[in-house]
Amino acid sequence: MTLAPDAVAHPTQPRLTIPELIDEATVEAIAGEAWIALVGEDEVLVPLPADLPAETLSAWVDVVGPWTGSVVLTTGRQTAADLTRALLAESAPELLDHEDVADAFGEIANVVGGNVKAALPGPSTLGLPQVGEAPAVRNPEDVCRLEVVWRGQPLVVSVQGALPALPAPNPPHQNGASL
Repeated sequence: MTLAPDAVAHPTQPRLTIPELIDEATVEAIAGEAWIALVGEDEVLVPLPADLPAETLSAWVDVVGPWTGSVVLTTGRQTAADLTRALLAESAPELLDHEDVADAFGEIANVVGGNVKAALPGPSTLGLPQVGEAPAVRNPEDVCRLEVVWRGQPLVVSVQGALPALPAPNPPHQNGASL
């Protein structure tokens, strides 16, 4: 079956943005509950704005369904390492490697993302956790951003839409012709 071009370009229902579906208080509750469950009962997130350090690390999961986007956790690299030690507790190795931090930070993003997905309407799927540089914000109106502090260090939880797609880079030119 082939859809008419108008059917693809103009969906029948407008796509909802995340602020229409979930509020900051819900994201805060989800993140706080996940934090206590994974990191410990005495480990709380305090809703305070604070500037992230220059060197950050992000962990995120993608949600695909009636709303499509990413649930992203971003913090300083040292804070991500401290978080890994807190999560692993006594089983944390003396020297953490990148894989240890990626696994632990990714697991927290996975749990927060899964709970955000559960709070959204309709059936959705959750992607695998990814760790690295945060995905770009595509639509500033399709973002719910929560700034918190954990052990005095800043952390941002962002639920951000994946649409519209980022513009494609211009194709390279050689001798005035497109390749």
